[in-house]
Amino acid sequence: MPRPLIAGTLWPASPEHSAHANLRSALARLHQAGRQALEIGTAEVRLAPETTVDLHEARRTALHILASAEAGRLPGCSVLEAIEALSADLLPGWYDDWALLEAEDWRQLRLHALETLAERLITARRHADAVTAAQAAVHADPLRESGQVCLVRAHLAQGNPSEALHAFARYGRRLHDELGLEPTERLHRLVAGLAPSRRGDGRPAR
Repeated sequence: MPRPLIAGTLWPASPEHSAHANLRSALARLHQAGRQALEIGTAEVRLAPETTVDLHEARRTALHILASAEAGRLPGCSVLEAIEALSADLLPGWYDDWALLEAEDWRQLRLHALETLAERLITARRHADAVTAAQAAVHADPLRESGQVCLVRAHLAQGNPSEALHAFARYGRRLHDELGLEPTERLHRLVAGLAPSRRGDGRPAR
């Protein structure tokens, strides 16, 4: 990337000369690993040829999972390594507009991939791995119902109705407390018949 573009992106509120000075200072203070990762020229800065980017690899993993699911098979990679790669937020604590947009794009992709992976693992009867994938999706977004559905289904497939009810109850309470909502009929149907009729906050109906 051209140095002026980098400076303007990282310090958009600063005058041009200040932004350039900030970039020079930041590059000068790089530790050894940072210097090895970059090729710093007078006009531009680029990644060194041997540098890998974890986000690029994680995105490839997510897309591989989705493509494999469309073909009706599990991905040809370590499931636990895939879950780990899909469990990390992008640039947590960064609030620049460009960073927030990239982080949200990545969040949506990884959640979709985790939920898809959980469903494929349930179908393959790899229930423990399915629970792990679904839990990673729920951890990433506790209020997203599709992830909660995966988790409840994984617990039920593993033969743990009590765990399914506990997951449903936790979600119902949190959804009610934070948004004033209740789980949809789809999630209620999954736990129907496991216990006396329950309200959206997870407590028995009176």
